Amino acid sequence: MPLTDTESALLALIRDTPMATPEELARRLGSTRAAVNVHVSHLVKKGALLGRGYLLPLDEGVRRVVVVGGANMDVKARTLARAVPGTSNPGVTGQAPGGVARNVAENLARLGVSVSLISVVGRDALGDSLLRATEAAGVDVRPVLRAAGVGTGTYTAVLDADGELLVAVAAMEAIEALTPAAVQERRGTLRGAAWVVADGNLPEPTLTHLLTLAAEADVPVVFEPVSVPKAARLRSALAAGLAPYAVTPNVPELAVLVDHDVTDDPASIRAAATELHAQGVALVWVRRGGQGSLLSGPDGVHELPALPAAVRDVTGAGDAMLAAFLAALATGLPPVEAARHGHAAAAITIESDHAVSPTLTPAAIRARLT
Repeated sequence: MPLTDTESALLALIRDTPMATPEELARRLGSTRAAVNVHVSHLVKKGALLGRGYLLPLDEGVRRVVVVGGANMDVKARTLARAVPGTSNPGVTGQAPGGVARNVAENLARLGVSVSLISVVGRDALGDSLLRATEAAGVDVRPVLRAAGVGTGTYTAVLDADGELLVAVAAMEAIEALTPAAVQERRGTLRGAAWVVADGNLPEPTLTHLLTLAAEADVPVVFEPVSVPKAARLRSALAAGLAPYAVTPNVPELAVLVDHDVTDDPASIRAAATELHAQGVALVWVRRGGQGSLLSGPDGVHELPALPAAVRDVTGAGDAMLAAFLAALATGLPPVEAARHGHAAAAITIESDHAVSPTLTPAAIRARLT
């Protein structure tokens, strides 16, 4: 059914400010809250909204992606001269939102994908800042847990004047509050999703429960191991027959998933991927840094080169790579083409000083691939 002029105006406001309250929408529309609620009900019935949470269907038919895992604030301090231990050093500091799941979610939003984030932050100023920035980037942060009694996760790095890491402190205890019960309470977010992304920051019981819920909802899951120790958190789920649809490890993480040594030789990677296929993993996409990647799946094995780039900072390249891969899969592209999109996003990101490149767009990816 066609939309009325008022419904069209309201829909445009919701697209511009998806987290606005009914009161804010009413004020901007020159109407009342009661009238806005009636119009929202009509928009839901006409399919212009997916529900009263103001979830918008994508223009190109792409359904929502749900990303589950870590969100934290990255804090960097850099000395202005040679660092002198044991005393105060003049320098500069800065902070920016981070965390694998959060970064993947923001990259997806920048690529035009409707995305929800399930994570946890504290009830503190850092949590407020993290959520504001993530929401402003276009991510639905309503499912994020605000946990009492824990601080928002932080990663604090001290660099010398040349940019070399002197010391870093990771305070990530907040993610432990994302329990199976917390994910269970958010199971409605999973229903109707096109994909779920789970990162290895999740506690092992939470990861297993998430895979169970996704299987019940018939939603494919992509598992990003994050690190070598955290890759092991998937093994119990694999043993229980709860395989994700896809995994995206590097070679050391792949070795942990199959529980034996794997070399960077393509034949060794293929053999390990075959083992994961036997456990129910449909796609194994192994990232090999500057050597590109190897994708193994129902359509065979493909080796893809990394794209040339003027490297400034490799931080966040893997997160962008995964996001572009998912964005392409969600539009119906075959996995090998989606992987190429991932490599383009990685090249764009490592040319930026930011973990999430402000220049990452679908057009920028297309330009890299032509």
